[in-house]
Amino acid sequence: MSEILKNINSPEDLRALPDADIPALAEEIRGFLTEQVERSGGHLASNLGAVELTLAIHRVFDSPRDRIIFDVGHQSYVHKIITGRRDEFDHLREPGGLSGFTSRRESEHDPFGAGHSSTSVSAALGFAEADALRGERRHTVCVIGDGACTGGMVHEALNNCKPELPMVIVINENGMSISSTKGAFTSYLSRVRISRGYRRWKRSTNALLSKLPIIGRPLRASMSWVKGLMKRALYRDNYFESLGLYYVGPIDGNDYEKTVHALKEAKSIGGTVVVHLKTVKGKGYSPAESAPANYHNVSAGHRNGDFHSVAAEELLRLGGRDDSVVAVTAAMGAGTGLERFGETYPDRYFDVGIAEPHALTFSAGLAAAGMKPYAAIYSTFLQRAYDNLVHDV
Repeated sequence: MSEILKNINSPEDLRALPDADIPALAEEIRGFLTEQVERSGGHLASNLGAVELTLAIHRVFDSPRDRIIFDVGHQSYVHKIITGRRDEFDHLREPGGLSGFTSRRESEHDPFGAGHSSTSVSAALGFAEADALRGERRHTVCVIGDGACTGGMVHEALNNCKPELPMVIVINENGMSISSTKGAFTSYLSRVRISRGYRRWKRSTNALLSKLPIIGRPLRASMSWVKGLMKRALYRDNYFESLGLYYVGPIDGNDYEKTVHALKEAKSIGGTVVVHLKTVKGKGYSPAESAPANYHNVSAGHRNGDFHSVAAEELLRLGGRDDSVVAVTAAMGAGTGLERFGETYPDRYFDVGIAEPHALTFSAGLAAAGMKPYAAIYSTFLQRAYDNLVHDV
């Protein structure tokens, strides 16, 4: 093991490291992850892409006082390395060994457990509201992939976020959940822009008006329409800003210095801030960069089975005979084998994103309209759609 990595056993060790050593540490972590996960199995590509952003988060925030919540948890391996669990990777995902996801039982640095997607913003909001009720001031940070933002629960939580709560929502956009991310919100993320100049102008104006006695608050309220006009004139409408949240981005999330700067800016704002980062899934390991879906979840020794191939082959055969046969997946096209159907019959293939309830009710609508939908969802993910299964299907 390298000289730098072997001395990082806690977030305090990381924060004590000179800035000049961070690039070398990132490279060493990628080497460690690749070696360990290739041997034991686990989520590789997503963690390789999240190295710099995780280092930056732990340099800017103070875990466990500041809560860091990883959506799903399959991008939390770097976090585990930094928080004293490096030596446990020899038993990753083994009975009694290191969990492949975040676990409250495993570490005080894992404030919330997650084995599924799209839960982090709701959980973070719960922590932030609890702190506010107790009169405590600390930050809650959640790291969520752009694929997870296709889940409706994220937007239910954003709808309830209060601008004054000290929350930082880090969106890690890499164009992938497991397969390529689909949907209108993903397309929106690829286009959204807003300038630092506008954010500075907004903050300075609010600060100045807040200091004016008597007339400050009415003036601040009346200025909101001026700020809205200015923003709409200069930039696209911003979904997050429209919800009353600050937005910072997009930033190159594999650039450590830019990511630290963005997180420090978010922390200084003090309220709920969305930090939008763009990263490369599989960063630093060429096989994973060129085929990130293949390295999302690596089997030990790369044992690749063909569990779904028979069903996929039969569905292709049926689809060739019957134009009413359609396939529906909730962001698991590769894992369920349905991508093959989509390549052959793209108009009859629907990837609805990480939205199992919608997938089932959408399929029920297709069936009611005379189509023959084949909706393939892992049993561990189907639990989120039991109501739709019972009521709609």
